[in-house]
Amino acid sequence: MSLEIKEVNTKKELKKFITFPFRLYKGNPYYVTPLVEFEMSTLLKEKNPAFDHAEAQYWIVEKDGKIVGRIAAIVLEPELKEKSLARFGWVDFIDDKEVSSLLFETAKKWSESKGATAIHGPMGFTDLDFEGALVQGFEELATQATIYNHAYYIDHFKDWNLEVAATWVELRGKAPSKNPEKVNRAVRIIKERFKVNVKEFKNTKEILKYAPGVFEVLNEAYSDLYGYIPLTQKQIDYYVEQYFGFIRKEFVCIIVNESDEVVGFALTLPSLSKAFQKAKGSLYPLGFIHVLKSFYFNDLADLFLIGVKPEYQKLGIHALIYDYLQKIYEQKGIKYMASGPMLESNKNVLNTWSEFDLDVGKIKRSCFIKHF
Repeated sequence: MSLEIKEVNTKKELKKFITFPFRLYKGNPYYVTPLVEFEMSTLLKEKNPAFDHAEAQYWIVEKDGKIVGRIAAIVLEPELKEKSLARFGWVDFIDDKEVSSLLFETAKKWSESKGATAIHGPMGFTDLDFEGALVQGFEELATQATIYNHAYYIDHFKDWNLEVAATWVELRGKAPSKNPEKVNRAVRIIKERFKVNVKEFKNTKEILKYAPGVFEVLNEAYSDLYGYIPLTQKQIDYYVEQYFGFIRKEFVCIIVNESDEVVGFALTLPSLSKAFQKAKGSLYPLGFIHVLKSFYFNDLADLFLIGVKPEYQKLGIHALIYDYLQKIYEQKGIKYMASGPMLESNKNVLNTWSEFDLDVGKIKRSCFIKHF
């Protein structure tokens, strides 16, 4: 039977789009099921403020009445205007090159109709969405914030003449039981010389006051990184509501200057990967129980985001973050840690981790690009 590609236009169709990978990766011990509610919020125009400056279309491919592939195409006004670029994301397919070719060609034609001369991905609406196809580390558990994909995807990307545009690496390994002396020395000097300190919070509500400042630092610190589009105030408000309702205060490190302004931060969390696998896409009726257990009984932590204002980066502020994380991880029984993706070309950031016993590059993911 021939393949049929369909636009996704209703919420019912969107749910099928979101849940297709649940079947594609059924039984795979490394794939982490996302929460359907979060995915719906990201992909619905009426929910996601990114649509103030974005346009998107989603498709599924069916064969014999069964979904065998999906893809999203996205244009962001700033990126389209400055670079004539579109994005593809949420791309999954069976190992059939007719299927993947139909998906890519459909996304390409739509992007061309919007004025793009190239398309890159996997990317989302922002740097906080899933991005980068896994190219190395297929036998490692994904974090709840990173893409997992079958190894055959890369052959399909190459077959469609996609080229690597950027590569990210992740850190995995044992959480430090103590800080290197270099870090301890830097902490003493920095606190005295630059009048910065790590905020202490009595409850999660107190953190909310500093949440907007965290995303302002993110905009500044990430502005020159591949594919980063600055977040608008509406997007910041959206992510504050999404992220800061899902944290443990002890695992959030916020550094302020003498004016109580955020100059650096680290957002970490006990790993929810296994909890999300058990939740199977929903917090209810029982998914939240698995999440709560992972919140408080866990020896693995995920380091989602870390950022320091550009003018503070060369002052060694990162040392305060590492010092805080080392102490809190030890206190909370965290023995292992996993980072989010960091650009392989960002040597300054990668070098700051060189003092720790962590594997760099065991897991790699890439963004691919095709010029029309």
